[in-house]
Amino acid sequence: MSAEYVLTLSCPDRPGVVAAVSGLLAEQGCNITESQQFGDERFHMRVQFTSPVGLDVLSPAFAALAPEFVMDFQLRDLAAKPRVLVLVSKFDHCLHDLLFRVRSKLLDIEIVAVASNHPDLRPLTQSYGIDYHHLPVTPETKPRQEAEILSLVESYRVDLVVLARYMQVLSADLCEKLSGRAINIHHSFLPSFKGAKPYHQAHARGVKLIGATAHYVTSDLDEGPIIEQEVARVNHSHSAADLVAIGRDVECVALARAVKWHAEQRVVLDGHKTIVFPR
Repeated sequence: MSAEYVLTLSCPDRPGVVAAVSGLLAEQGCNITESQQFGDERFHMRVQFTSPVGLDVLSPAFAALAPEFVMDFQLRDLAAKPRVLVLVSKFDHCLHDLLFRVRSKLLDIEIVAVASNHPDLRPLTQSYGIDYHHLPVTPETKPRQEAEILSLVESYRVDLVVLARYMQVLSADLCEKLSGRAINIHHSFLPSFKGAKPYHQAHARGVKLIGATAHYVTSDLDEGPIIEQEVARVNHSHSAADLVAIGRDVECVALARAVKWHAEQRVVLDGHKTIVFPR
């Protein structure tokens, strides 16, 4: 019986890559159902396919092909849902949205646990039957608290960490350990409106466009490779409270898309930017 897999790869851009990949898949009896590629100095490709053979056959085959093209590749069985740890503080809109999308089968991930530096969202999380971990933090206890986060990543076998309005700055060490597998969301007013109440600051300046950015977490605060952005137009008739409400909506949408695309292996990291192959 055939199963469905996805392959993503990056290598120097040169002739013959697509032919080699499609030829290998054909040799193994695979059927390509979706294929996208992009090339500049490097070539990036995403191939979704059904296969009568498993990863135990496919992975060694691609490992043997990779040196010829200096190729980095990832193979995943689409039946295996990514295991996700959500970090959150007191703002609950992004967590609400992710939990709803998973329950409604709009987001094909498994949220295995939620951790927070506050206890407030325990009832919401546990109403979905998901473990909640209260990990309070102070400047003095930050190293120990981050060690507890890493312990959760290991014990729950987490594939992806989602910062769903987690209002703590991760240390450079933790960012490095979660490189390429942690996604954050923030409003897109930076660097104009820093600090507290950015939507109120924006309202006072009469902004006409608000938005949100979902990106991979790096030690450069809020400057990691961007996966998705969403915007909404506003005008003079909107109050500061309206801007907050609209901003929360666009934050939810941008974060959900970024998580979905990462889970479907549609995002390829290319230095400080991403190549995204949306459906």
